[in-house]
Parts: sequence; structure tokens; C-alpha cells
Amino acid sequence: MIVTTIKDQVAAEAAIAERAWTDVIGAAMAAVADCFTRREPRLLAGEMCEAMLMELDTRNCWTLAEALGHCGPHRLQHFLARARVDHDLARDRLAAWITSELADDQAVLVVDETGDEKSCTDAVGAAHQYSGALGGVGLCQVAVHLTYASRRGHAMIDRELYLTAAWAADEERRLLTHVPDEREFATKPQLSAGMLERASTLGIHARWMAADEVYGGRELRLAARRLGFDYTVAVKTDHRVATSAGTFTAAELAGQVPKNAWARMRTGHGLKGDRHYDWALIDVPADDTPTGHAAGHSHLVIRRHRYTGELSFYRCYCATLVALATLVEVICCRWKIEEDFQLGKSACGLDQGQTTCWNSWMRWSLISMLAAAVLAVTRLRTTAHATRGRLVPVSARELLRLLRATVLPRPRRDLDHLLHWSAWRRQHQRRAAAAHRLWNNITADATTWPHREDQEPQLP
Repeated sequence: MIVTTIKDQVAAEAAIAERAWTDVIGAAMAAVADCFTRREPRLLAGEMCEAMLMELDTRNCWTLAEALGHCGPHRLQHFLARARVDHDLARDRLAAWITSELADDQAVLVVDETGDEKSCTDAVGAAHQYSGALGGVGLCQVAVHLTYASRRGHAMIDRELYLTAAWAADEERRLLTHVPDEREFATKPQLSAGMLERASTLGIHARWMAADEVYGGRELRLAARRLGFDYTVAVKTDHRVATSAGTFTAAELAGQVPKNAWARMRTGHGLKGDRHYDWALIDVPADDTPTGHAAGHSHLVIRRHRYTGELSFYRCYCATLVALATLVEVICCRWKIEEDFQLGKSACGLDQGQTTCWNSWMRWSLISMLAAAVLAVTRLRTTAHATRGRLVPVSARELLRLLRATVLPRPRRDLDHLLHWSAWRRQHQRRAAAAHRLWNNITADATTWPHREDQEPQLP
């Protein structure tokens, strides 16, 4: 195709994206095909993946079913809760497929958590706990995610739902939400270590692991070393480091850095231009060398804001000596998972699943990750074959706009269908309201029941 104008260039990219999408969604579903015992749930998973990327106000079983043209949400609800699907195997197959598409020998596995606000404690794992996404303590589910980030792209490849100690010990809530018996309380670093070990077992090739200060303790760093990953993890200001001159906090070591030891480096590009910080590196002894492993090279990297002087600290390890610029690049790669969270929540329904049970949460998050992964690989293939010209490479959000206009199915909006769903919703809501009123009456009457041992209360 001869490109003569910018509009022609965008049209050419849209045609490339359309072909790439068809190939990619087919390859992704083929990778997980044997995780479904029947053809129906496999086809429904593909439909649900595409529906996640439709232009919808909200994404749940009701809205997705309506957009797909179903007469009710029952098929999707059955798929999430009861269909015979090995979602753990599908997670592993999806991770292997994503990493093969985005493969890079310097790839980074990024660990972080995100919270989804809830209105009640009926949902599995929902509790009053801290979430950075909420900006404090709130009623929410918290999940730890793992992103594979390379020069070719990035996408989430794994997740684990965090259960607080009180939640994990509550047998009644575990039974009601069908939490597996083998799932016990685990800290967020322990969940992260489990995902790293799973990635290593699957043969996923990545050199680095990056995380924020929640995961900067010795436990996860030791696990990363044992599994063969170099790492850059943020640590707190009061993190103590043993040196040949004694033990100091990270802040105390920063005060000993000479003025001429700071290096100013570009760490990214924002709306207001390039972002630059001052960086310094201090060699420190390793405190997390597993038995039988070589010592390698351990550093404390310090970042200083150019204007405010605010300091951030990172504990780093590499088996072979690398430059400070390489460590800075890996440290900044941690923000890729934040981009994945934003895309997953805004375009793939990551935080919108109104699920209460274990299987439902696992399968909803799996479909959301599948949709985001297909989008990431489609973007890779589109940018690899598109002509740059006078345009920047297409972003994931811009690509999604093109796909919605070309290849993605449009939500069903004919009048008969809308009338059917309006009637269905209102009838369902009437029955739900009547059930709530009946329950409230029963619980109110229970307070007046006699409590003599020889007289049983009678339900109305």
C-alpha cells in the first residue's frame, strides 16, 4: 500500500492491526485450548475475551452477556463458577505463550499489588486492608500480580489473591467461597516468591526481578537469588545495611555520598518532557546469598529528586557486574506493571468482576489478563510492520480504538434486545429486593424469639 498522507498511514496501520488481531487471538486461544474439557466453554472464553475489550461503561456478567447478544447472564456465570475449566493450567499456558511472543534475554519480572474496592465482605478475600489503589485502608480485595516486561512489550502473566490472616483462618467464609483447602495464609512476599518459582518452573527466561519496598525484605531477595534472578527492589529509608565500617541505615549511607559521585540520568518521558533524577551507587556486602551460590555483586542505589532532594533507595544484585545505567533502567522498568494495571482496569475489566467465589475470581482475572495479553502482542506485531513516518508508535489505547472500529464485534444494541434486557434486569431486581425484605423481616423477628431451651422458635 502506498502511503501518501498521515491519514493513509493510520489506515495502513489499522489494516495491519486487523490482520494481526485475527492471528493473535487465534494463537492465544490455541495455547489454552486443552484447558477446557468441552468445546462450549472454550468458545465462550474467546467471546468473553473479545467482550472485555468492547466499548462498555462497565464490565460484569450482565453487561458482557447483553453486549454479546445472550438472553441472560447464566452462561457466563456458569462458566465462571462451575464449568469444567483448569484455570491454573490455562494461566501457565498463557504465561508461556506471552513470554514466547515478547521474549528478551534482559526481560524483567515485575511484582506489585493492586486493590479492588468492594461493598461487602461476601467476596472472597474482601477485608478492611491497605491498598495503594484506594489511597489507604478500605474494604477491598488485594491481589499480587507478576508482569513480564521486555523491550518488545509487557503484560501480566500471573496473579495471586491475598487472604489476610483472619480471612484465611475463617473456616465458614472459606467454605462459602470455596477456597481450596491447601490455600493457607501467605504474606505478599511469599505469594511473589511462589509466582517467581512457578515462572522458573515453566522455563520463562528473564534475567531480572523488580519490586517496590513492600517486597524489599530479605525473604523475597533470597528467593530471587535461589531461582537465579538478578534483582532491583526498593527498600525503606530505615533499611539497615552491613558494611565493613559498621551497620548503617540507607539514609545514613546517602549522607556519606560525595557531591561528585552523583550522576544525572534520564528515567523516562512525561507530559512535561523528559524526567531526570540524580543517582548514586554504593557497593555493599550481600546479605542474601543462598547456600552454594556465588556472592556476585550487591549494591545500594540511591535516587535523588533534582528539586526537592527526596531520596529513594534500591537494593540491587547482579551475578555479573553491570553499569549504573543498566540498574537504573531495570529500576524504572517497575512502572510497567502500573501501566498494566491502568490498562487492565480501564479496558479489560480487571477490577470490575462482581465475583464472590474463588473459581469465579480466578477465571475473571484470567480472562482479563488474556484480553490484555492479546492486545499487547497485537500492538507488537502492528508496530513491527507499520511505517513510522511522522507519527509516534501506536499506543495500546490508540490501538484499541482502531480495533473497536474494525475487527472487534460491536455490542448488540437493537431495540428488541434492549427491551428484553430491560425487562430481565427489572424483574431480577424486584425478586432480589423482595428476598432482602424477607430476610430483614426474619432477622428482625429473631430478636423477639423466646430463648427458653424447651421452646424452639418458629420461622414465619
